[in-house]
Amino acid sequence: MPIALLALAVGAFGIGTTEFVMMGVLPQTAATFGVDIPTAGHLISAYALGVVVGAPLLTAVAVRLPRKTMLLAMMALFTAGNLLFAVAPNQEFGVVFRFLAGLPHGAFFGAGAVVASSLVEPGDRAKAVSMMFLGLTLANVVGVPLGTLLGQQVGWRFTFGVVALIGLVAVLAIAKLVPHQGRPESPSLRGELGAFRRPQVWLALAIVTFGLGGVFACLSYVTPMMTDVAGYDPQAVTLLLALAGVGMTIGNLLGGRLADKALMPSLYVALLALAAVLAIFTVTAHDKIGAAITIFLVGIAGFMIGPMMQTRVMVKAGGAPSMVSAAVQSAFNVANSIGAYLGGLVIAGGLGLVSPNWVGAGLAIVGLTIAVVSGSLDRREAARTPAMAEA
Repeated sequence: MPIALLALAVGAFGIGTTEFVMMGVLPQTAATFGVDIPTAGHLISAYALGVVVGAPLLTAVAVRLPRKTMLLAMMALFTAGNLLFAVAPNQEFGVVFRFLAGLPHGAFFGAGAVVASSLVEPGDRAKAVSMMFLGLTLANVVGVPLGTLLGQQVGWRFTFGVVALIGLVAVLAIAKLVPHQGRPESPSLRGELGAFRRPQVWLALAIVTFGLGGVFACLSYVTPMMTDVAGYDPQAVTLLLALAGVGMTIGNLLGGRLADKALMPSLYVALLALAAVLAIFTVTAHDKIGAAITIFLVGIAGFMIGPMMQTRVMVKAGGAPSMVSAAVQSAFNVANSIGAYLGGLVIAGGLGLVSPNWVGAGLAIVGLTIAVVSGSLDRREAARTPAMAEA
């Protein structure tokens, strides 16, 4: 694999850390700003909103830029947003700076996925994309636990100062290691938006939204599930989340390799496995060992889907992959919101703390159904093409 992928992975590591470490240092941040926990939770929502807004907006603004320039600009904005948040004087400014830090998230991954796939042979594209996303999954294993520890021991401002430093390292690494990309072949906003007229692009985004929505329905409530149902001490939850992160890392790498061999069959297996594991979790959540094993398996099955869908959406976009590639990150955050919302609904409805796992299994089945429809359209198109050629 080209060493340039390392630079992209460093950027992904910083982005993954800042997105999820906020949950770990939320009490300390709330105390500093003098607000309650629900109000401080707006700092998480502001980042997610920044991702959803920034992915299409910044990609559209920078569509004529060489992709290396795009990567450098997005990582510089990310660094500035985190540095400003580290010195934010109050909650209001904190929300603004978290939104700013989230803006380049989707655009960076969108451009990065296109660049990663361009650095290797066609048969290794999904593997290359998974190597970039390796930084994101490793953030859940290393960055988030260490960032949470730093926030608890030294202060949350120090945590986000370190994240800004990681962003600066990523800027330097991209400048040094990523080769010049030139201008995109179709440097027009109309061409990029035209990709959204393709039904398969929307089907791919729907698979991400529902399939990964199943993962977040589970993981959003895994802390109370582990403490109140499985019987773990609260201090052990960090280790369990790190275990899930190890599973995500394995799943990401495995998904990239399987996608290069047989993308759609592998996607069917991943979604079916995710639905099965989440359904099983409703039983194993009552046992410490069973719960730990299942969390690990949820990470593997869920994050196998990421590189598969990032690769598929670029293929289905044809010659205008940047905008739809960035849109995958918007779909990822919509999945986060939908999963958390529906999981909260069933808990509030009195169905118990393990009930979000049933929701997650259902969402994964919806994602699998959409994937089967998408694959069926592929086969119809393949059958129609030879017939048209003969005519």
